[in-house]
Amino acid sequence: MHEMVTVGKEKLRGEIIRIEEDVAIIQVYENTSGLKPGEEVLGTGKPLSVELGPGLIGSIYDGIQRPLTILREKTGIFIRRGVEAPSLPRDKKWHFTPKMKANDQAQGGDILGTVLESELIEHRILVPPNLQGKISEIADEDDYTVEDTIAEIKTNSGTTKIKMFHTWPVRRPRPCKRRLLPEIPLITGQRIIDTFFPIAKGGSASIPGGFGTGKTITQQQLAKWSDADVVIYVGCGERGNEMVDILSSFPELKDPKSGKPLMERTILIANTSNMPVSAREASIYTGVTIGEYYRDMGYHVALMADSTSRWAEALREISGRLEEMPAEEGFPSYLPTRLSEFYERAGIVETLSSGKRIGSLSIIGAVSPPGGDFSEPVTTHTKRFTRVFWALDKELADARHYPAINWILSYSEYVDEVSEWWSKNIDKEWRRYRNEAMKILQREDELKEIVKLVGPEALPDSQRLILEAARMLRIAFLQQNALDPIDTYSTPLKQFKMLKIIITFYEDARKIVEKGVPIFKITQLPIVTEIMRMKGEVPNDNPQLLDEYYLRVKESLSRLKESLR
Repeated sequence: MHEMVTVGKEKLRGEIIRIEEDVAIIQVYENTSGLKPGEEVLGTGKPLSVELGPGLIGSIYDGIQRPLTILREKTGIFIRRGVEAPSLPRDKKWHFTPKMKANDQAQGGDILGTVLESELIEHRILVPPNLQGKISEIADEDDYTVEDTIAEIKTNSGTTKIKMFHTWPVRRPRPCKRRLLPEIPLITGQRIIDTFFPIAKGGSASIPGGFGTGKTITQQQLAKWSDADVVIYVGCGERGNEMVDILSSFPELKDPKSGKPLMERTILIANTSNMPVSAREASIYTGVTIGEYYRDMGYHVALMADSTSRWAEALREISGRLEEMPAEEGFPSYLPTRLSEFYERAGIVETLSSGKRIGSLSIIGAVSPPGGDFSEPVTTHTKRFTRVFWALDKELADARHYPAINWILSYSEYVDEVSEWWSKNIDKEWRRYRNEAMKILQREDELKEIVKLVGPEALPDSQRLILEAARMLRIAFLQQNALDPIDTYSTPLKQFKMLKIIITFYEDARKIVEKGVPIFKITQLPIVTEIMRMKGEVPNDNPQLLDEYYLRVKESLSRLKESLR
């Protein structure tokens, strides 16, 4: 089962997915038209595997790790069937610097040496997992190709030659020493995510939303701005024009931290809706295996899967061809199992090695429910296996409120874990302000129905103040412009100071409303307009300017209170 085979004269790549007595059923990763009875099928003796070594960063692969840029050079813009190319460049030389020496004891996960893969990523050449022994030889510092032997390890069963790369089956999770509790937030720079619905490094999240709600843009923002060391973007069954957008824009983007091209820490896997369905099913496993490899080096990796619904549709199509009994909406009965196997590969871990090294893999999967129906099977089962749910709302998207994450339907189970990080690194009051903001938004949601019936003027001033504070939160904090050079990203400190200003305004205003100050006097204050504009006027490198806004809030409300005595 799951052995890789080649089919026919063109050596089409395939995988055994069922064996019935002496008959093997093969899922071929390319178009099978033209195949006829009697054509030769050859087994490779190994499962679907990926090559892991220098040269991954900056590459663009299809779902089974064929380099698309190399294939284009061979065949033009339309890829011919059966065309193959090595996943890692065989002729390129890398400067290898050894970190161990002869006679050292080595075990799986130890760093034999390093290679500068890009200006942002130092590639650590690892001893393959499940290998243990004494180094009998190791290469000197020099330039080598990935095929050159850089070390020999003497084990109980003989001597094993180590190259700069090794292969790993995509469906088998890479082992680690132990899993740790995810407590450090993955900072994305998106205020509604970091402050209200955070994801931890090593966490899993889902972004469900109907057509046009901004799933792809949200994932691109996360890929660009998250503080992950390595980003893997898997375009799984997406429309060709969307993937073209990503493939053309990512190489031009600058990494915000270093100013270098973003591709120097990014790997793209493109498996569009017009590519073979079977390869789409394999694409997310290819991405997650590469992610685990960089995690094992001690990096923090973020994997974007866009979208798991298209991947589930591929499962449904293959299941139908196998004549398996369908479950809900035609999906196979093992859909929940496959989803859990995928999302459970996320985690922050102590990696295999003789020393202590921490790495993480965060998985963020987009879900495309037909008609935006969150009760359909893929969304329902995804919610069971992810701890963050960013529900995209069609009404918010139509109102041009982006990110269109609905703050009533969304949730994060990492809030308790990351609170300590915010308290230590930003401010001890973070949790209180966040909870107060959520209460205001929930109270506004409750008041909406009354406002529809009687209008806001019929409400008492205390409730109208809640509506005003909620409006401030929505426009000045939750809404974020991805095209604005300042507003596209907010540092954690800037996020906290902005939230503090809005909540302080609400709390101080509530006190003077209780003293009898009419609400219109408060909403006419010039500081209200300033608060609405602060997100685009205060740069990230100077959040201290927000302290002046805070002082003006206190002064404005204090003067108003004094003037009415």
